[in-house]
Amino acid sequence: MLDTAPTLAILWAVIGYLLGSIPFGILITRMMNLGDLRQIGSGNIGATNVLRTGNKGAAAATLLLDGVKGAVAVLLAQAMSGDGGAMQIAGLAAFIGHCYPVWLKFQGGKGVATFLGVILALSWPVGLLCCATWLFAALVSRISSVGALTAAMASTVWMFFMARTDLIIVGTILTLLIYWRHRANLARLKAGTEPKIGAKK
Repeated sequence: MLDTAPTLAILWAVIGYLLGSIPFGILITRMMNLGDLRQIGSGNIGATNVLRTGNKGAAAATLLLDGVKGAVAVLLAQAMSGDGGAMQIAGLAAFIGHCYPVWLKFQGGKGVATFLGVILALSWPVGLLCCATWLFAALVSRISSVGALTAAMASTVWMFFMARTDLIIVGTILTLLIYWRHRANLARLKAGTEPKIGAKK
């Protein structure tokens, strides 16, 4: 990532950010007349909050598209530059774009689906392991944030075991950002007040 030329790095940071900042959760709920997502549940723009509208299809579409935009950023960089560093920069920027979109006054989502999409595009074996970790932890705990935090923590471990040590720096940055975005969830988990998947609040 550090070997990428500055001009190339800036280009893919901008492209990645703009792709990541597309607020699919808000767009989908508006198109389906499900109300203002920012006024529902936690106010978050991600799939977990979309699920609180009661529309599972909308939540699934949000999850998929939020993941796809992260993957597209990485794959575009791969197709157009062939530079591994550019791919990582584009993916990281897409994640940041989702969390801090300029269109929503930098008040975005927590980035879990985009994180998984980015990891899948950077290394599909590592990405599949992260997805499996997320799914297992979420199903066992019935708490969305537990799945996200567990998958994020495990991501660098999977990178090491799958011999993708070239991704550990970006993986560590993404993990730290995931934990930062989930700091309120961490406080609720500690207090035992974190809602279960599908809860209205």
